[in-house]
Amino acid sequence: MTILVTGARGKVGRAVIDRLHAAGHTVRAASADPAHLTVPAGVEVAELALDRPETFTAALRGVRQVFLYPQPAGIHELVEAAEAAGVGHVVLLSSSSVLGPDAANDPLASHSLLVEQALAGSALTCTLLRPDAFASNSLGWAWSIGNSTPVRLAYPDAHIAPIHPEDIADIAVAALTGDSLTGRAVTLTGAESLTFREQLAVLADTLGRGIEVEHITRAEAEQEMGRHMPAPMVCSLLDLWQAADRHGPAVIADTTETLLGRPARSYRQWARENAAAFPTAR
Repeated sequence: MTILVTGARGKVGRAVIDRLHAAGHTVRAASADPAHLTVPAGVEVAELALDRPETFTAALRGVRQVFLYPQPAGIHELVEAAEAAGVGHVVLLSSSSVLGPDAANDPLASHSLLVEQALAGSALTCTLLRPDAFASNSLGWAWSIGNSTPVRLAYPDAHIAPIHPEDIADIAVAALTGDSLTGRAVTLTGAESLTFREQLAVLADTLGRGIEVEHITRAEAEQEMGRHMPAPMVCSLLDLWQAADRHGPAVIADTTETLLGRPARSYRQWARENAAAFPTAR
């Protein structure tokens, strides 16, 4: 039985491939640009571009399970091709943002929600993994930390429960290789609620140097973030952080502890493992 992993160049996708292959499963890694994939020896690669349905048939040949990154473009055609190929189970890397009150109109949530809806209308058995904020989002602070400039935040005391990407990979592999999660929709978090200020304190302690936090206005944040992402996405993120700032500690949902019986990796562990991503500028 072949397991197809889409988004194979992503952090979670690569980790899923490595785990499945090490456990002896037949894995096919898919990417819109397979020539640039780096996979373990013995893992097949395939071209699959979600906005080019002509790539679907070959990529899905002989596949019974799919680990799917959310991409609305071509999703209905992909579902049809998966049904025709005899795929029995899809594990979707969705987002907890789909649970928001206006998810269909939210640029953060709608991307994943459209894929969830397409799968729900299919004959495929689906497992929906809905992680909250990734611990790796902290890499967005790397330039400021490396250059010893303040990390400027509109909501430095917003609470989140960041999840280690490796925990997501562990849960995804469990969903693909067992039946305890089959057909379920699970919201995933880390095991502790931390404000952005507290996360930066962990990073400062890990790196052994001070990190200054500067509280800025929302308007200033909109201007600065707007240099790197579309305005609707900026507004959606700031709305999310504003709500997290008001509501106090984040709710802890499912973790590797509740789903797999293994302690969740901590944010401090992520910081230690990724300290090299925050070099001091010279």
